[in-house]
Amino acid sequence: MTINNDIITEYQALVAQIHQYDYHYYVLDDPIISDEDYDAVIQRILQLEKADPAIQAADSPTQRVGGGLASQFEAIAHAIPMLSLDNVFTPQALTEFNQRVLSRLEWSSPDSPQNITYAAEPKIDGLAIALRYENGQLVQALTRGDGRVGENVLENVKTIRAIPLKLRAPYPQLIEVRGEVFMPKSGFNALNEAQQAAGEKPFANPRNAAAGSLRQLNAAITAKRPLAFYAYGVGEKSSDVVLPSYDATIDRLNTLGLPTCPLFEVCRGVDALIDYHRRLLNVRQSLDYDIDGVVFKVNETALQQQLGFVSRAPRWAIAYKFPAEEKTTTVQAIDIQVGRTGALTPVARLAPVSVGGVMVTNATLHNADELARKDIRVGDTVIIRRAGDVIPEVVRYIPTYRQPNALPYRMPTACPVCGSEALKLDEEAVTRCMGGLFCRAQLTQSLIHFVSRKAMDIEGLGDKVIAQLIENELVRTPADIYRLTHDALVNLERLGDKSAANLIQAIEDSKQTTFARLLYALGIREVGEVMAETLANEFVDFAVLYTADVEALQTIDGIGPKMATFIHTFFQQPHNREVIDALIALGVNPKNSQPSTPITQAGNHFMGKKVVVTGTLARMSRDQAKAKLKALGAKVQSSVSSQTDILVAGEKAGSKLTKASSLGIAVMDEVAFYQALDEIESAFN
Repeated sequence: MTINNDIITEYQALVAQIHQYDYHYYVLDDPIISDEDYDAVIQRILQLEKADPAIQAADSPTQRVGGGLASQFEAIAHAIPMLSLDNVFTPQALTEFNQRVLSRLEWSSPDSPQNITYAAEPKIDGLAIALRYENGQLVQALTRGDGRVGENVLENVKTIRAIPLKLRAPYPQLIEVRGEVFMPKSGFNALNEAQQAAGEKPFANPRNAAAGSLRQLNAAITAKRPLAFYAYGVGEKSSDVVLPSYDATIDRLNTLGLPTCPLFEVCRGVDALIDYHRRLLNVRQSLDYDIDGVVFKVNETALQQQLGFVSRAPRWAIAYKFPAEEKTTTVQAIDIQVGRTGALTPVARLAPVSVGGVMVTNATLHNADELARKDIRVGDTVIIRRAGDVIPEVVRYIPTYRQPNALPYRMPTACPVCGSEALKLDEEAVTRCMGGLFCRAQLTQSLIHFVSRKAMDIEGLGDKVIAQLIENELVRTPADIYRLTHDALVNLERLGDKSAANLIQAIEDSKQTTFARLLYALGIREVGEVMAETLANEFVDFAVLYTADVEALQTIDGIGPKMATFIHTFFQQPHNREVIDALIALGVNPKNSQPSTPITQAGNHFMGKKVVVTGTLARMSRDQAKAKLKALGAKVQSSVSSQTDILVAGEKAGSKLTKASSLGIAVMDEVAFYQALDEIESAFN
């Protein structure tokens, strides 16, 4: 049946009207139609689509109702990682951040500008989301996840009216819009009233409500939740997207029909940043959304690229958090938790109290020295503090309310889990259980860490399952996880046939991992994700790492004497090597992220060389240059020293070039660097 052209014209015009109304409402904050009239247009669109479903457009507003059920969310790798931000809490720390920016840009000379321009906006307490638009159409919506891999919650995101299903023309071929999904306070209060009226549990705070709403398996539920959205940046993009600055990015996002925070400003110099923070702190309570600080970003894109990144955060941005919130409660008990390294940590069990919208029932007391210094006792009335996502801490007790019979707490001399001797070594503040893997608590925590998402990422192997595996003596070391069978798992409590099969598959899938992930999973003291990546970049495999002594380890950026000792000692222990060898024998296949072919062939000028990159490069960013060098086996350093072999110097190389010349270090200009890369590429192709 042929659709009447007049009907098509009317339908397309109505859909375009709704997009225009949404743009004025969410982006311009200037509604041009009443709610009643808006609903009337929606009803007419529904009527036309019901009469002939073939007419329905992909960007129809009726696609927001959310009727589908998702059995699970698809995990997808971010094209560009979604990084976290470093935090500061004081004007002095913010000033130090600004000084680091100026220093890295080498703006310290008399003729350099001293006040850099920053973009400033509130740090909204919501959930980060990456929206992928292809030819203007919304095709993917990924949560942050672990920063590298997120979950595709597209169907749920489609229900959020502030997010356009199709961008306003002219739109680029590809643009990934990054922003924050949040729940306004007014909507949160109305939602909780409805929850209580229905006899259901209210949400703790707007962020929890937003998180729960966005990850609903039934998008129809998400559609009923009052979610909002502000865009704050761009990830992957096609070449037709040119964004010379952050304020230009905000303008482009607005013209595409995406809402951004109206409190965005451009500030020059650190004094203006401190003033912006003060002003937002003063209006914080009057806003209809929760903010826990402000975010400052170097405004110019070229300067951002020059500054680059460190570990998992950009050097060109910082979050200046608001002062911690404090509340008063009472200490009901002091318990001891035993960690995976045997550390005995005293924990205050508290009378429940809401701090910053989060119900707090316990707080760490850190160690025996800290506990003695604060003199916290059972029965004390205490002040607790929570800043943003920081773990709550006990600030101090209130002497007026201390009970006469309250006794000082004494750390145990025996492990409360295994009964082994608990000692406090002279050079440490921590009391440790000497039971090693004999201690069930240490084994439990070690295994929980080993299977965690950022380590071996074995989905389904949670705390309760691990406890049962240990209780039934099925697992004594991490290697035993890879010896588990379906028959052994299916007999565990609450683990049926399907769950056991899924877990066996998850264990099998985890065998294909990276050298860095496995290093992190081993739980070496002081070796976190970043240091694991560093070690993986420095060493080809375990065989090479086994031979590294303390002195050799200390030549690596970021490794001091203490960490070097921990790493060396770990790999010299026979039982640790036995576990690693068993993991490899059982099929765990840790691949180094660096390709082996280039670094083993002759003609590679950079293999094994210590290289520093400085200045501005024309064909690539400094981060891209460093990535290429690492892939070729170079050891990329951040600063020039007598140990440096090569300095790659782009335009405005500055003090590093001067220092390299004075030390007699080989210097490659940009032309020579590209020529060397081209020669290597030609040799290997």
